[in-house]
Amino acid sequence: MSDVFLILENGQALRGKQFGYDGEATGALVFTTGMTGYLETLADPAHYGQIVIQTFPLVGNYGVISDDFGSGAAHLKAYIVREWCQEPSNFRSEGSLDSFLCEKKIPGLYDIDTRKLTRILREHGSMNAMISKTEHLTDAQLKQLRDYKITDAVASASAAGSKFPKPQAGGALEDTKDAKSCVKVWNLGASEAFIDDMVKSGLQIWDILSYDAKAEELLADEPGGIVITSGPGDPGECMEIVEEIKKLCSKNIPILAYGLGHQLLALANGAKTEKMKFGHHGANQAVKEVGTTAAFITTQNHGYVVDSGSLPPNAKARYINVNDGTCEGIEYSGLTAISVQFNPTREIFAKFKQMMEGECSSASK
Repeated sequence: MSDVFLILENGQALRGKQFGYDGEATGALVFTTGMTGYLETLADPAHYGQIVIQTFPLVGNYGVISDDFGSGAAHLKAYIVREWCQEPSNFRSEGSLDSFLCEKKIPGLYDIDTRKLTRILREHGSMNAMISKTEHLTDAQLKQLRDYKITDAVASASAAGSKFPKPQAGGALEDTKDAKSCVKVWNLGASEAFIDDMVKSGLQIWDILSYDAKAEELLADEPGGIVITSGPGDPGECMEIVEEIKKLCSKNIPILAYGLGHQLLALANGAKTEKMKFGHHGANQAVKEVGTTAAFITTQNHGYVVDSGSLPPNAKARYINVNDGTCEGIEYSGLTAISVQFNPTREIFAKFKQMMEGECSSASK
């Protein structure tokens, strides 16, 4: 494998070797901390426009499994690992990580000190980076790297999600006539795994709508609830969606909002969001429920957060991150909604179903 370089926007260069697709890439550099789940990381639309560092040292040992990856596109710009397994051992494996990255045209970088690289991001914060065949960039190239910005993230991720297969029996039943027992999913960049989780939790899906849907479309047929999904990018660039969410809030229809959806619901109610130093990316983020002793491990992938100090009088933080104390969920008075930053657990889905059935009015009950 040929030597390539990871060039950071501060000019620092780290040497590694290339695998996967033979090419260069520029993106926002982030690290993810899961010990497993690299297929889900590759498929997560929230990584749109990003170069992802996998902190766990060995990746690819169970190969590529299409049932775990789903039919969605790979959204990240490049993938960085310490070491990749060339001979995966798993009876379900359908191929190697290297072949998968080649097929998806995603450059990979290995034999690089991912521990050092992660410490750089933890100290200095997320930054842009480039995988390059040359160690030194011209001033013009370095400026282009520093000026890189993720654009059209939600539109691109939502468009990819429009190809989701319709849920089968146990989820949205095509012959169902009662929309009030079903939900409409407002897809801002959901993963196929999330749709599967909804179905397995017993929620019936009436329809999946794109990011540019209007409140009138979401409220048509009088569904029992609306799910506003996660997605990539800066919530501050989604103000048209925020305006539509305000209309939904005025109807007091049950809402489950998570990830980017949670942030946009907060903006619609007068709160503010801010960019995090290096975000939360991984399947091992500890979250605590305020006012209780309950703590649990969640899956998250976001670089922005709701500013707890900006919450309006009708809102208070219901969940907080154990590591840094950031807002992980909001309880609203006068609003029938569950709003969490993390991927919803079975318990969250169950509370939402109870809310749809009129058994509780907020996430706290």
